[in-house]
Amino acid sequence: MRMYDLITKKKHGGELTAEELRCMVEGYVAGEIPDYQMSAMLMAIWFSGMTAEETTALTIAMADSGDRVDLSAIAGKKVDKHSTGGVGDKTTLICAPIVAACRGRVAKMSGRGLGHTGGTVDKLEAIPGYETAISREKFFSIVNECGVSVIGQSGNLAPADKKLYALRDVTATVDSIPLIASSIMSKKLAAGSDCILLDVKTGSGAFMKTLDDAIALAQTMVAIGEGAGRRTVALITDMDTPLGHGIGNSLEVAESMDVLRGKGPRDLTEVSLQLAENMLYLVGKGTIEECRRMAEQSIADGSAFETFCTMVRRQGGDDAVLRDASKFPQAAVQMEIRAGADGYITAMDAEKIGETSVVLGAGRETKDSPIDFAAGLILHKKYGDAVMSDDVIATLYTESTQRGESAAQLFRAAITIGKEVPPSRPLVYARVEKDKVVRY
Repeated sequence: MRMYDLITKKKHGGELTAEELRCMVEGYVAGEIPDYQMSAMLMAIWFSGMTAEETTALTIAMADSGDRVDLSAIAGKKVDKHSTGGVGDKTTLICAPIVAACRGRVAKMSGRGLGHTGGTVDKLEAIPGYETAISREKFFSIVNECGVSVIGQSGNLAPADKKLYALRDVTATVDSIPLIASSIMSKKLAAGSDCILLDVKTGSGAFMKTLDDAIALAQTMVAIGEGAGRRTVALITDMDTPLGHGIGNSLEVAESMDVLRGKGPRDLTEVSLQLAENMLYLVGKGTIEECRRMAEQSIADGSAFETFCTMVRRQGGDDAVLRDASKFPQAAVQMEIRAGADGYITAMDAEKIGETSVVLGAGRETKDSPIDFAAGLILHKKYGDAVMSDDVIATLYTESTQRGESAAQLFRAAITIGKEVPPSRPLVYARVEKDKVVRY
């Protein structure tokens, strides 16, 4: 079959078959289909959309373009969690050990941060000695031993996605829901877990700025997962405001440990518990209510925290910093940001706050940018809080005064202080299952 004919078919709104999509993906990865033809196809998909069957077939073909991880050496049902990215989103460090402490299995491969969102691998590498690149055999052994292991993405997972994403980035087709969904889910399918929980962010700090778009993306990804034989659920969570108080790698690890010891911020604790209860539900540990009680108990009795410490030690890390955050390397410069006016914080631009952390050194602007694990910021006041002019609303941590001053300017532009109390917003907007959306 000719690529020209497939482009023409999709241009006119036709439905591509699974065989046509597989030939297209295989041909592109092999270099037989040139970029200019695939660019035309991506734009045709952008305009014409894809059916659920097409999107699932495309995703499976992309997952099959490289290695598939076989997790059968790990006993029991395995559950994976994926977040679409946010600021201060450290929930993997919390919900994964909770699930493991409740006898779930989490064999997780995570990525690095790029742009204003942080990456789980970067946060874990802030722990001295922690190895994110380990053998497949050791990875399986750790999960069998303590229920959880989190490593960096390795091997040749979904190479079609890497090629297609690079092309989407320069052809203005990144914001196509079928293409976003197939990109995310191809890697999730290749990673091998039995069940998938999706955390789809919405708001100023998220890729999906509106609730309706976030739900549409969630529905598409859930349909793909279910169509590929994986039990899949999605939560739509708020990212208009950063999650928790700490933003930056070691700061986020420390705050995650606070949650696991029952003394973390309310918003981060609640979102993490809802993610954990749904992960436990997916692997058959009981009703949502029963799973919630199990998750809460694992924090109360300390088993979730100790599970995380065990995983860290097995992967070469020093758990002393988990028990006492003051043992993390400390930033050379600390700067306090004051409110400058009386009133209430009526808006926080989460994307700009994420960019602030990058300027401080906590994130990377390119794939090769170095990371300062001690850099970042702590929010002392958040959306809806009352402030006085002299109140410290944030502390910035960085290696130089120059970085701090640049970041301070950006942070101030991200905060709006008004005279009226702003309306409250939910932490979780909706839950999406196959053929079912529950809005909260």
